[in-house]
Amino acid sequence: MPEYPLIMTPSTNPRRSILVTGAAGEIGHGLIKSLRSDDVSIVAMDLREVPEETRTLCDAVHVGDVCDKDFLEHVMTMHETNEIYHLAALLSSRAEHVPETAHDVNVQGTFHLLRLAARLSESWASRVKFIFPSTIAVYGIRTLGMKLQDGALRENQHLSPITMYGANKLYCESLGRYYTRHYRQVSKGRPEYLLDFRCLRLPGVIAADTRPSGGTSDYVPEMLHAAANGDPYECFVREDTVIPWTTMPECVDALLRIAEVDPPPHVVYNIGSFSASAGEFAKAIMKRFPEARISFVPDEGRQKLVDSWPMDVDTSRASRDWGYTPKWTLEEALDQYIVPSIRRHYENVS
Repeated sequence: MPEYPLIMTPSTNPRRSILVTGAAGEIGHGLIKSLRSDDVSIVAMDLREVPEETRTLCDAVHVGDVCDKDFLEHVMTMHETNEIYHLAALLSSRAEHVPETAHDVNVQGTFHLLRLAARLSESWASRVKFIFPSTIAVYGIRTLGMKLQDGALRENQHLSPITMYGANKLYCESLGRYYTRHYRQVSKGRPEYLLDFRCLRLPGVIAADTRPSGGTSDYVPEMLHAAANGDPYECFVREDTVIPWTTMPECVDALLRIAEVDPPPHVVYNIGSFSASAGEFAKAIMKRFPEARISFVPDEGRQKLVDSWPMDVDTSRASRDWGYTPKWTLEEALDQYIVPSIRRHYENVS
C-alpha cells in the first residue's frame, strides 16, 4: 500500500523546531544546552525520564519509544519538526547482550524517523535536517598488526564491524544516504524535496560532567571519575590499547557545526581530537591525581571489541568540506576541561 504525506500544506512554524531523541543520555544534555536560543523550539524525547536540568531547557518533553512509529508521528507532526538529532541507541556493550533488541532500537527506530522525516520534507516542501551520530564501531580491523599498519582510517576503510551496534550504525548510514540522495529514484512521483541526512562517526567521547554509562569506550571516563572520587579502578583493556578520542564539548560543537553548514558533498564524516593508549591516559591521570589507584585487568570480550576499532581516524574530509578542527590535544583537554570539570563535579557532590 502506498504511503501518503502526513501533512499536505507547508509548515507554518517560523522557528527551528528540533527533535532530540535520546535526550536523557550523555550527549543529550550538552547538545540541548548549546541549542537553546529564542528562535529555536526544542522537543526532547527519551525512553526514560529526562533529568530536570535538561527538561527546563526544552519547550516540550516526551517519554516514549523510537520503535513506536505512531508515537513518533504524533510528536513530529504536533511540533512540526524540521530538524532532528537522533541520539537514541543501544550502545556496543549492552547491544551484545540483547542483539535483537539492539537491532529493533538502532535500526527500526532510525528507519521510522527517516521515513517520517522524508514524508515531512515532501509535505512541507522543505528539507528536514537529520543529524546522526555514528561510531568508530562501524570499523572492523581483523588483526592488531593491521590496526598498527593502517593507522588513521579514512571513512571507506575496514567497514566490517564485529558488533551488533557497529553493524546497526553502518546500515543506518546507508539508509540515511539512500533517503537523502536516492529515495524513490525510479518512481514517477519522486518527491522534489528529500531529507537532508548528515552523519558524524564519533570516537570515544570523554564527558566530565556526567557519569559514564558503561559503554565499551568508557574505560577512560571511568578511570577519570574513579581517580577524582578517590576510588580504585581496574581497567578492562590492556595498557597498549589505542583508539581515537574527543571531549564532550568538542563532540557537541561538531554536531552543531555539521548542522549549520550548507549541504556538504559527503554524507559521513570522521571526527576525532587525539589518539592515546589506556596506559598513556593512566599516567596522565595519576600525574594530576597522585592518589589514583589504577590497575589493568583486561576483559577478553571487551578487549576484542576495542582491538577491532582503529587506533586513529583521518579527519581530513571533515576539515576540507566544512572546516572541522579539533580544539584540544590530550594534555590540553585534561588541563582546560576534563580535570577542572571533574573536580568541580565531585566538590558539588560532596
